[in-house]
Amino acid sequence: MKLLKILLAAGLLVIGFAVNAEEIAVYRSPTCGCCEKWLAHLQENGFTIKDNITTDIQAIKTKYGVTPELASCHTAVINGYVIEGHVPADDINNLLKNKHKVVGLAVSGMPVGTPGMEMGGKKDAYDVVSFDHKNKPQVFNSYKGN
Repeated sequence: MKLLKILLAAGLLVIGFAVNAEEIAVYRSPTCGCCEKWLAHLQENGFTIKDNITTDIQAIKTKYGVTPELASCHTAVINGYVIEGHVPADDINNLLKNKHKVVGLAVSGMPVGTPGMEMGGKKDAYDVVSFDHKNKPQVFNSYKGN
């Protein structure tokens, strides 16, 4: 109990945040407001953000192997994984914790109700897919709409 109090006092024990607090590098357009909301979602879930604003987001997608079918408005990289689009923090944590053998995760397009794309109570159904460079994307997690 004494060690717990010392760790809490020193700020060394963080409860309820991202499994891996390493920095996530996000590449986005300077004019995209939903990207800023997704960044806030990640920060609220304990991620440290390196915000890279670029006018050539397609070059970033090409560099990291994001196909047009997977594409969204922003691309991120964490621990060697590529995160495309409005992927929820819980799914990123799952990926990092379980060290899935994939290139990354994607939510293609910009479904309403994903983190950063909230519009009141409206939610589209959407899938978070995992992908690699050899096989077609596989469903990693599904979210129901209303």
